Amino acid sequence: MSDVSPKWPVLYDQDCGFCRWSLDKILLWDRRQALRPVAIQSDEAEQLLAAVPRDEWLESWHLVLPSGEVRSGGAAAEPMARLLPGGRPLAFLFARFPGITDRAYRWVAANRDGIARLLRIDSSCTVRRAR
Repeated sequence: MSDVSPKWPVLYDQDCGFCRWSLDKILLWDRRQALRPVAIQSDEAEQLLAAVPRDEWLESWHLVLPSGEVRSGGAAAEPMARLLPGGRPLAFLFARFPGITDRAYRWVAANRDGIARLLRIDSSCTVRRAR
């Protein structure tokens, strides 16, 4: 049984430059085309994220498993890595250390503007958390 059929929806913030850039890198890695990008702002997202409280939609990316289960933030890293060519060793690490994986995801998300400046990419994002 293959993990790559049908395509797994990955939901992202289309209004965030860093999110679009990150998704682009993942899709380049996804040579098997196992993932299908879906903007959180789309009508389709309404159905895919129905079980997720609306105020959490823009808090992170989301991966929808074939079962319909939604994994968000760092919790999406393990199943997503498993789908990518050569990603199984990373998937193993993500599954073995879920707390570290989620903290790393949250750190990148919280520091995306600085990371984007270092990478010289558009980091414009309409979502800003109050600190």
